[in-house]
Amino acid sequence: MLWLQRTVARAASMEGVGLHTGQTTRLTLQPAPPNTGLVFRVRSAAGEAEIPARIEYVPDGEPAIRNTSLVRGEVKIYTVEHVLAALYGMGVTNCFIDVDGNEPPITSCGSGLPYVELLAEAGIAYQGLPAGHFKVTSPVELREPGIEIVAEPSDSLRLSMWVRYDDPLVGEQEAAFEIRPDVFAREIAPARTFAFMDDVVRLREIGYAKGGSLETALVIENGELVGGQQFRFPDEIVRHKILDLLGDLALLGMPLQAHVRARRSGHAANARFTRLLAGIERRSRRIYPRRQPVDFDISSILEVMPHRYPFLLVDRIAELEPGKRVVGVKNVTINEPFFQGHFPGHPIMPGVLIIEALAQVGGVLLLTGVADPRGKLVYFGGIDAARFRHPVLPGDVLTLDCQMTKLKGPICKMHATAFVGDEKVAEADLMASLVDA
Repeated sequence: MLWLQRTVARAASMEGVGLHTGQTTRLTLQPAPPNTGLVFRVRSAAGEAEIPARIEYVPDGEPAIRNTSLVRGEVKIYTVEHVLAALYGMGVTNCFIDVDGNEPPITSCGSGLPYVELLAEAGIAYQGLPAGHFKVTSPVELREPGIEIVAEPSDSLRLSMWVRYDDPLVGEQEAAFEIRPDVFAREIAPARTFAFMDDVVRLREIGYAKGGSLETALVIENGELVGGQQFRFPDEIVRHKILDLLGDLALLGMPLQAHVRARRSGHAANARFTRLLAGIERRSRRIYPRRQPVDFDISSILEVMPHRYPFLLVDRIAELEPGKRVVGVKNVTINEPFFQGHFPGHPIMPGVLIIEALAQVGGVLLLTGVADPRGKLVYFGGIDAARFRHPVLPGDVLTLDCQMTKLKGPICKMHATAFVGDEKVAEADLMASLVDA
């Protein structure tokens, strides 16, 4: 599947207390340019630092406080998993996360929901480029006493979790979800963090959970929720464990394509598993390494477009402004199958195929404007004012420029122009609609 780079459209802020530090902190989501990733910009008493949300910055040997922290130099930030899960789950790949303090605020419900609401306030902006992602092609396993995490090949990101606790209120719980923005916001983000009362006592004895309260976490004691709390879901505990796992997998530094099955895992095991994945990803090499980090190359085109040989007529997307304009490239060679009959001894690219190439490039523009292009097709419903001004011959490089002139719901109109060098060879006005396959 194709992941597209996205950032927040504008800055948005929230305040609250840190779960473990108990300090009042302010968090601001800021737009970030393509290929930035998720980066914390921390301003704390220990100093200031930019800390990329990558597993390389998770310290080894953390005390058992059941959270995920990042460290760079003397600067440390605690409990990053919830905000990372929200960004990952809602499809944001590039964002500066400014934190005044050394822990994101947990706010009043101890879940990922406040961050989803903050993202709704900020808005999400498409950046017109494919996001590098790690596709699991063979099983990756972490097995330890009582714990198991396995990643298997999948056509999307799916997370499955099984937990068992001795407390009868929880017992055994199991859940599985495909991670998409709508599913995350509805089924996972509202699930709150939780603790058993004896864990709360232990954490406070060693100087943590200073910001914890019945407003920021579910507390379980002797088979009951303390203080008259109520579950949002019958299986809220395992759903929150999935949220935690997603936040820890975000530390891979890129979208993951796999089905991850976990049994009784926590932050420490999640981090070890993410390190395992990162070790594989960092050693791997793309078959087609990008010459430019901004190119929308052929492997990305194949992810979003349904066309295949001999009818895929675009080799590269050179420019893309989401919802506005796209520029593609088609290399015309003597090996094109249509030259056998059009015409023998005098090869000329058929004008209708130049229009088709323009239409395919326009299809990329339309498909990359939706959150999930899987299962979508572009149907072209009209071609107006087509003009063919110069023949296209073997050896020519077609530059295909499509500009959106009108967009209303799933229907759009584009002005499309084909060039060879600086010479205009064809143009037309195209109308298309986005439909379910």
